[in-house]
Amino acid sequence: MQVKEVFPSIYKLIDNSQEILVTRNQTPGITYYGEPTFQVGGIEYRSWNPTRSKLAALIMKNIEYMPIRPGINVLYLGVASGTTISHVSDIIGDNGHVWGLDFAPRSVRDLLDKVTRHRVNISPILDDARKPASYSPYVPLVDVIFADIAQPDQAEIILRNARYFLKKEGWIMLTVKSRSIDVSEKPTTIYADQANIIEKSGFKVKDVIPLDPFEKDHAMILALSA
Repeated sequence: MQVKEVFPSIYKLIDNSQEILVTRNQTPGITYYGEPTFQVGGIEYRSWNPTRSKLAALIMKNIEYMPIRPGINVLYLGVASGTTISHVSDIIGDNGHVWGLDFAPRSVRDLLDKVTRHRVNISPILDDARKPASYSPYVPLVDVIFADIAQPDQAEIILRNARYFLKKEGWIMLTVKSRSIDVSEKPTTIYADQANIIEKSGFKVKDVIPLDPFEKDHAMILALSA
């Protein structure tokens, strides 16, 4: 089995014709959601399933660049119980930090119980992503804001947070869930509308990437602040 680094701290394991997306486990021997692990050259890697993570799906679309990288600060909106954030934690490493926000007490409790007690570079926040002022005392300026929120005003929510927390020349990564916005409209039209909202706010939209076949009727918008 060969290891190929596709982005800093993000890898694919190649076994014959099969490719498995993985991150290097920062807590060897501990897993978080039943994910398989692999030992290669004395290093433990955790499988990252693109059907369970929008960020993994994005990477499997063979994108050219990845804003989330070692040593940066990330604000993650809509963290849920911690599947994707555990891999973000692997990527950013000991010199980075990720603040994971969700409004559901059950999700934040699961994140605390299953993930953050093993990892010092994750800070959970129980709050509403529409109200960044309420958690602004706890979050510094960040390099990337990642949002995975099933709300009709998805673009407005991430932009509101960007005004509080995003560094100059920072990135926003918005998962657009088209069916949460309008079930009657074509997903491609919704993606374009959300990208237009972001561009009108002064961001440079670098890519709008549909996540099919891993996530039906979803896309990721990657945009850079001025």
